[in-house]
Amino acid sequence: MGEENQTYVNEFVFLGLSQDPETQVLLFFIFLIIYLLTVLGNLLIIVLIHIDSRLHTPMYFFLRNLSFAGLCFSTATVPQVLIHLLVKRKTIPFAGCSTQIVVLLLVGGTECALLAVMSCDWYVAVCKPLHYSTIMTHWVCVQLAIGSWASGVFVSLVDTTFTLSLPYRGSNIINYFFCEPPALLKLASADTYSTEIAVFAMDVVILLAPGSPILVSYWNIISTVIQMQSREGRLKIFSTCASHVIVVVLFYGSAIFAYMRPNSKIMNERDKMISVFYSAVTPMLNPIIYSLRNKGVKGALRRITVK
Repeated sequence: MGEENQTYVNEFVFLGLSQDPETQVLLFFIFLIIYLLTVLGNLLIIVLIHIDSRLHTPMYFFLRNLSFAGLCFSTATVPQVLIHLLVKRKTIPFAGCSTQIVVLLLVGGTECALLAVMSCDWYVAVCKPLHYSTIMTHWVCVQLAIGSWASGVFVSLVDTTFTLSLPYRGSNIINYFFCEPPALLKLASADTYSTEIAVFAMDVVILLAPGSPILVSYWNIISTVIQMQSREGRLKIFSTCASHVIVVVLFYGSAIFAYMRPNSKIMNERDKMISVFYSAVTPMLNPIIYSLRNKGVKGALRRITVK
């Protein structure tokens, strides 16, 4: 059949994470628990920071933005996954797929930038404590937050424009569980080389560029902590740094694997498992690692519950 006689795709069909009914039931409960923990944890952080004036500091300001981004990221994917694990035919309209890509790229790009900003904030707090209040002013924090969200909007606009401008005819079956450019490009009915280059360039900007300040910040933090006299202080900061690095490695590592490797026409099970980390696991871990282990947040929670 000639390309001119093929109709454009108006919906996509996912193969999902598994075709086995028993496995799907197990995955449903796993993803349901993950999503509930994500929503409750991130909402709790947002509410606590908003109502407790003691948490109105730069660190918690960025945490609130990160929690909101993580909540949006998880909500854009996990509820759909839950529904598809209960139904036989896993479909999504073309418009719904487009919306999902826009939201995921926007909040995903924003989260990358926020992780870099938070590492810099932590660097100033540990390495330049006497100058912290003059460096991390409210206006500087607002500008950094706006810049983070603006970077997400920019990356989303570019990647979405290039990805959705391609024609999609014929096959509409995606061996995946949600819509994102790497999965969608495999179904395009035209040459995707220029689009892949554009997407790769944006990935370099939003994934590798923030990685540099993160590495520099934590290297300087470690160097400063080693010179501390207090053993208890060293252990406390090292523990905090280690937990932060775990989140960064999980999110950046899985995202880099998904977006910054040679494109293949086949999505395998490994690709799906890697995507689960940055789409579902890290949004759940963020409030636990960045906030719920924090004494300030625990104190705010106690003050709220005893009233």
